Amino acid sequence: MLSHRLSRALAKGRATPLLPQSRASLLATLLRKRATAHNAGAQELEALLRDQIRWALPIERHPESAE
Repeated sequence: MLSHRLSRALAKGRATPLLPQSRASLLATLLRKRATAHNAGAQELEALLRDQIRWALPIERHPESAE
């Protein structure tokens, strides 16, 4: 939890981040952050990032499945 607080404090001091150029770049960023959280042993932060990754994944609906 301490590392999560530290990362939030650091983020507040940074310039406003640019919006991702594409969904693919957003997913790549989230995956890198999740890997870093995993390597640091920050399980709570990793779980939050997993939820964000699931939310950011594209959802495609096929016309055949609509029947």
